[in-house]
Amino acid sequence: MRFFAIALLLLFALSASAADYAREKRWADEVVPSIVVGDPVYLGPVNGHKFLALYAEAARPKAAVIVVHGLGVHPDWNLIGVLRSGLAEQGYTTLSVQMPVLAADAAAESYPATFDEAAGRLKAAAEFLRGKGYRSIAIVSHSMGSRMSLTYLEQNPASSVKAWVAIGMPGREGYGKVRIPVLDLYGGNDLPAVLQGARQRADSFRVKGSEQIAVPQTDHFFNNRDAELVKTVKEYLDKVLSK
Repeated sequence: MRFFAIALLLLFALSASAADYAREKRWADEVVPSIVVGDPVYLGPVNGHKFLALYAEAARPKAAVIVVHGLGVHPDWNLIGVLRSGLAEQGYTTLSVQMPVLAADAAAESYPATFDEAAGRLKAAAEFLRGKGYRSIAIVSHSMGSRMSLTYLEQNPASSVKAWVAIGMPGREGYGKVRIPVLDLYGGNDLPAVLQGARQRADSFRVKGSEQIAVPQTDHFFNNRDAELVKTVKEYLDKVLSK
């Protein structure tokens, strides 16, 4: 009886942390018909599943950017849509990737169980861009997507990614194992988990060209700051990728 109870608990834990592919499909069914900038592509498989990405090629591309959304949303959501379309207008081809999502009521603490799959998706995204001829690739990520990107970069220190903009990085996880320049970007009115870890994140920089920027009077989602967000990211990428 005890063994049966333990088995049930393990099964529940595994199911609670498994990516919700049905939810991903619902996101894709909603997002793809409404795309204005770029085209849908399906990458993978990773963990036996293909996943949606939105590819927007710049007219005269300087480099390519993998755009990584946060907790439980999709690759054209809110500021992610702003970044992927705005950076494409500024000369950066973008590939916005659907990251693993859990059930809508899943807590943030459940998401680390998806990080290995997320890293696999980012690896597939980088390989896709290299296949398109890009040798200068950056990651621009938001919130939980920044934690996922950190896992990818720590697992792939020889990655073809040359720079990273981590927006609204929660917690005190540092960049000590990251071998590329990092911009740690957040709002002055960001979430407590972001603000409280800012000093530790800045102290962890190990690569020349890394910096931290706090945008005053700005929240976690950069609401009403679209132009400033794109400008800040673009200027940083221009600086570190031109070297």
